Amino acid sequence: MASKAAVAAVDFTRIYSTLGLGKGIYCSFWANDDFPFADTIAALQAFRKRLGDAQRIQSQYASQPTTVDLAHYRSVLKNKAIVDEAEKLLKEFKVVTYDVNAHIKAIETFEAKAVRPLCRPPAQIDVELKELQATLANIEEARPFEDLTVEDVGNAHPRILEAVETMVKKGKWTVPGYKEKFGDLSLM
Repeated sequence: MASKAAVAAVDFTRIYSTLGLGKGIYCSFWANDDFPFADTIAALQAFRKRLGDAQRIQSQYASQPTTVDLAHYRSVLKNKAIVDEAEKLLKEFKVVTYDVNAHIKAIETFEAKAVRPLCRPPAQIDVELKELQATLANIEEARPFEDLTVEDVGNAHPRILEAVETMVKKGKWTVPGYKEKFGDLSLM
């Protein structure tokens, strides 16, 4: 049965050990405990809970009787043609089986791609951390927007100065779309 094959394919012990998410919750490449994977563990635990719920519901439905008492419906319903049509459909019904191997391969491929960036060498992570710290320092040291001057903006983006010069040469004194966005501020 396809559901048993799918359940057998989800081996959480193998997933946790492959990702290095055992009791330490850390990738095996790092000796120190600076890189927790709480989001990954939470996602796996949520998936495991959904799988358990689905298995529990499936077992409840599997234990219920699957036969239909058509004689009872014939005795209760006045329209016997409906019961005959239902009986015909039940006899023609065939269970469809699905090959889940393609889905399992897709999941394994996704898992391999997901694990690859998690277990990077510490040197690469150190470089990325230094870049992020430099960016953060740059953001913290930046002047507030209120303290910027027109010259500062012009020096940062020379295209703005070029656009303003072109507009002045052509005699355009308004910025297209300004009135629509901010309204007319003139006192006339």
